[in-house]
Amino acid sequence: MSSETAIFSGGCFWCMVKPFDTYPGIQKVEAGYTGGHVQDPTYEQVKHGGTGHTEAVRITFDPEVVSYDQLVELYWQQTDPTDAFGQFQDRGDNYRPVIFVKDAYQNQVARASRTRLAQSGRFTEPIVTQIEPAQPFYLAEDYHQAFYKKNPARWREEEGARQEFISQHWNNSEE
Repeated sequence: MSSETAIFSGGCFWCMVKPFDTYPGIQKVEAGYTGGHVQDPTYEQVKHGGTGHTEAVRITFDPEVVSYDQLVELYWQQTDPTDAFGQFQDRGDNYRPVIFVKDAYQNQVARASRTRLAQSGRFTEPIVTQIEPAQPFYLAEDYHQAFYKKNPARWREEEGARQEFISQHWNNSEE
């Protein structure tokens, strides 16, 4: 079995794990921090800002079962790609939506996907999700890993606004 990785940020990492974790071909989904200038940051440091990091998920997947393109398409359906200043109730630079690409192939796929989404007419506002080179990924503390399984009631509270947005913009669509 082969493995590849993808890194996405789209608001609270608690809410970004489950959609990928339950998708066929996914081997592992880890919550963490990336995109900043502080080595080995803590949750408290990232939460309070100043590290440059954003909460993110690192997805290890089998490309023979699920393609990177499919993961990017799933990513769009978990975020508000028109909001550069956070996601849903989570505000600030540490919650910005970013696709972190590790090579030219991922960059090409992500940019083409973003262009298709922008041209689709699905959103009236511009698509502002950034595509940036992957940087070191630091695992979040253990209590953040698989949070939806460890603390389902709290996860549902966090997930509410996101699910409302997803239902409004993605469910029952023709795409």
